[in-house]
Amino acid sequence: MTAVVGCGVIKSMGNNPDGAALARLDTLPNYKDSGFQNLVKRPDSTVKHNRLFSILSNRRQPIRPCYKLPWVKTNLKTLAASAPTVVWFGHSSLLIKTIDCNILIDPVFSNHAGPVPGVMRAFGGTKHYHAKDMPPIDVLIISHDHYDHLDYRTFKKLRASIKMAVVPMGVGSHLIYWGFDPGKIIELNWNQSVTLPGVIVTATPAQHHSNRKFTQHDKTLWASYVIQLGSYRLFYGGDGGYGTHFEQIGRRYGPFDLALLECGQYNQPYVHLGLGQPAQAAVDLRARLLQPIHWAKFPEANHPWDEPIETLLQAAQKLGVQVNVPRIGEPYTLGDPPRQVIWWDF
Repeated sequence: MTAVVGCGVIKSMGNNPDGAALARLDTLPNYKDSGFQNLVKRPDSTVKHNRLFSILSNRRQPIRPCYKLPWVKTNLKTLAASAPTVVWFGHSSLLIKTIDCNILIDPVFSNHAGPVPGVMRAFGGTKHYHAKDMPPIDVLIISHDHYDHLDYRTFKKLRASIKMAVVPMGVGSHLIYWGFDPGKIIELNWNQSVTLPGVIVTATPAQHHSNRKFTQHDKTLWASYVIQLGSYRLFYGGDGGYGTHFEQIGRRYGPFDLALLECGQYNQPYVHLGLGQPAQAAVDLRARLLQPIHWAKFPEANHPWDEPIETLLQAAQKLGVQVNVPRIGEPYTLGDPPRQVIWWDF
């Protein structure tokens, strides 16, 4: 059993680009010195932040809820969608359902985030959705290769039901290593688009980083996305710190009907949105509605688990930003009134 688990851990680490795939990256303007670069350099690029050590040695309570989070059981295979309908599964995993297609983003259904099962355990109440609950996936979108966004065990179970995968440059190497058909992978650099049945997907900049192996950093790209569904425009931020790129994206691709922006796990301010910053990013993007993601599932930082949503709502009120906070599994259809029930405070 130990050997099986160890083999699974090694497999889950994936495989960075090499050979012809690596040679292609070398030609890209944002790939320099053997790695991808952010638009803005880290204030002190020599500092190596040991995230795991910080989490384990300096935690503040309560980083986990003391009760199971409320959730809604939705039959995703029969869910009707007269307009784009978003179902959030906790953290950054989402299904966007339209009349024409099913789009699954950053699915993590393994109930932990990381190569070793059981280390970064999901909160109670967030474990009720699985790969088997998903409808056929017309488009899988991955924002970057961190374990809490690209999960090997989830991907392995979904693999046969995915028609096409849209990923940042280099991330396709992981999928191919895990047995996915290279002909079903579309890799995008920032500001590149692909038109698929029912949807136009554009990769846009994000201020983040990538790695699945401790000694290999930034060998694959990270991205946010503009998702155009007919007359509707959605923005998915993935992970990334605050910067002028939000305003630039808003001018070039906005306005947006919905911005899905990270809220929480801000132990690394440069590469994550901090307290209140999602609201300002939504303003910059010219978003009509903000829905927080990247919270309410994994204890990846030292702050109290519900601090992100409380501070976001305060900042959003000051800036006049409407916020939608559905329960896990609760569908939200664009055009409906935002969900405003405070379900996280018992």
